[in-house]
Amino acid sequence: MDLLQFLVAKENIFIVAVVLVSGIMLAVPALRKGRGGNGLSTAEAIQLINQRQGVWVDVRPTEQFRAGHIAQARSLPAAEVEQKASALPKNKPLLLVCETGRDSNRIAARLRTQGFAEVSVLEGGMRAWSSAGLPVTQKP
Repeated sequence: MDLLQFLVAKENIFIVAVVLVSGIMLAVPALRKGRGGNGLSTAEAIQLINQRQGVWVDVRPTEQFRAGHIAQARSLPAAEVEQKASALPKNKPLLLVCETGRDSNRIAARLRTQGFAEVSVLEGGMRAWSSAGLPVTQKP
């Protein structure tokens, strides 16, 4: 029995399906991480900020930023990244935060094309930050 006959045999379809689904489930997280940036957990993000003097960059709309943000974060709404990215330091790691972590990946890729070498993303965004019980401030 050659491989093709094994794969299409009725009694082996379930095994083949399990192998395919398992492979896809293992590949998806790696592909997501590779698309836009280095996703960091809240603990990893705090460590980066504290040990390497990283800079929080909040890319949510201004209204959301004012409603509550990470202390020390700079507000740079996604719509203004192209125009205002030059105000960000290129010699420090940048840590992007959005509401859920999805928008940050796209913006991280854009910043890298503008010469920012170290750009990371907070996995889960502000939702993950708040869920972890970490402090949020409403100061501008």
